[in-house]
Amino acid sequence: MRTAVEHATGLDDATRRAGELAVRTVVVDVEPLVAYWNGTQAALDEGIARVLGEIATLPTVEVVCFSTNSIRRPSVVPSAPGVRVVYLASAGKPVHTSAYQRFPRPGVVIGDQVATDGILARRLGYAFIQFDPPPGVPPGPRLMAAAGRLVQPLLFTKAAG
Repeated sequence: MRTAVEHATGLDDATRRAGELAVRTVVVDVEPLVAYWNGTQAALDEGIARVLGEIATLPTVEVVCFSTNSIRRPSVVPSAPGVRVVYLASAGKPVHTSAYQRFPRPGVVIGDQVATDGILARRLGYAFIQFDPPPGVPPGPRLMAAAGRLVQPLLFTKAAG
């Protein structure tokens, strides 16, 4: 069964849509929404605090999970009142799903790659909000985006608009 993919232009748009879906869990791809691929430690820490600050305001959200296939980690995982915050480095998206299984449903994955984030959302039974990455995407993510464009029609339908 194919599910809908939603598109967002950035964090504000993705957060608004997650709020409309009344999700209890939000899984956020770290690169590039939180921090750019080769960004500094300070940029990662600031990005996590910024994104968490916005998503944690949604009244139904109980879990915010930052997920990345890279090895980088924040200096400290911040907290938000009433929200469990999880950071998964070397997450193995979309193959490894066990770390997400106990998160409350419904959920959404917000990310830029169909081939990782979109397939993870589908495997978890979550909604998928895809945002367009900024210019200057490194070669690896650019190749993943091309692969995602090939499989997207097989996995997802366009959201009713």
